[in-house]
Amino acid sequence: MQPPPRTPQPISPDPPCHPVKPLMTQSWLDLAFLHWAADPGEVAPILPAGTVPDTLDGVTYVGLVAFRMYRVGWLRLPGVPYLGSFPETNVRLYSRDAHGRRGVVFRSLDASRLIPVAVGRMAFRLPYVWSRMEAGREADTFTYTSRRRAPGPRGAHSRIVLRAGERIEEPSELEHFLTARWGMHSTFRGRPVFLANAHPRWPLHRARLIECDESLVAAAGLPAPVGEPLSVLYSPGVPVRFGRPVRP
Repeated sequence: MQPPPRTPQPISPDPPCHPVKPLMTQSWLDLAFLHWAADPGEVAPILPAGTVPDTLDGVTYVGLVAFRMYRVGWLRLPGVPYLGSFPETNVRLYSRDAHGRRGVVFRSLDASRLIPVAVGRMAFRLPYVWSRMEAGREADTFTYTSRRRAPGPRGAHSRIVLRAGERIEEPSELEHFLTARWGMHSTFRGRPVFLANAHPRWPLHRARLIECDESLVAAAGLPAPVGEPLSVLYSPGVPVRFGRPVRP
């Protein structure tokens, strides 16, 4: 596969554009970002058509991100308090398209609300799965647990415990690369699409990983991570807006 011809967008902590008419609004709260290095050659075959692995210094990454989704809303309507608020854990890869747009590709999105899972799968063809999940906090320690219900593989799970530390005043280029992703690459009805998002600059914190027991990465069709994550970060979260999907 040939790399996209255009120069990639700069790695930026701020979005390149703001959707004027948001399709969806939501907040992502209490996020745990865990990342392992990955070989771009292994990742490339499972990315959507028209994209290649996005790399930094020749390396791409696999992300395991756990958080609380809060008040998903449509258009300019208020967010839904119950059905729109739930724990979620996703496995994601990093992508770039022919327009130079950097984004993420979700390999799985475990969520605890059945109706949002069904809507995400049927309406957007996203790999949402229904799981039994909890997200808890005790002082500066955060715990996220997930055990898959359906579709399978049933029993795929994760348990992440981390302790949040000091605010990072000047995040590194890698920390921006892993977190400041301003869109999602996917496929809808056999054609590639890009869904842009916008939100304030991430407030990022150092974090110490206390426990990580997971099988979600392997269940997403990727090699199981070896060793400790190369990057562990925490964020209290941001409000997010999504624009409408666009085709390349």
